Amino acid sequence: MSNTITYLQRVEFGDCDPADIVWFPNFFRWIDAASRHFFIESGVPPWHETEQTLGLIGTPLVDTHARFVKTASYGDLLHIRVHVAEWRDKSFVQRYRIERENAAAEGGMDLIMECDEVRIFAARREDGVGIRAIPIPADIRALCS
Repeated sequence: MSNTITYLQRVEFGDCDPADIVWFPNFFRWIDAASRHFFIESGVPPWHETEQTLGLIGTPLVDTHARFVKTASYGDLLHIRVHVAEWRDKSFVQRYRIERENAAAEGGMDLIMECDEVRIFAARREDGVGIRAIPIPADIRALCS
């Protein structure tokens, strides 16, 4: 089982379209921030440090699947819950559940969005052009599990 980390995001007026609904690309920006937050909260050093020690430059996205359930608007406080749903050799599936506080809802939360992302652990290629997937370091996997 993996750690579950909650990243909080307050929706601002500028995050919304003219209908006062969050413009959908903002969800992906927040999910990306929640992904990095997950690793920091799990004890993984910043990527600039892992590049120096392990050659690991980060976890770029290679696939995503999202399901939007309800809208969100400015003033909402979103809870972005993130965990690793599946570990693979050089990639992993990170699962997100975005909820909004709602005292009237059963359980006090409204589901806004669910998303699965496949990410790789990446290093710079030896020729200096581009990146390549690398095996997931065992110590990072242990910190996040």
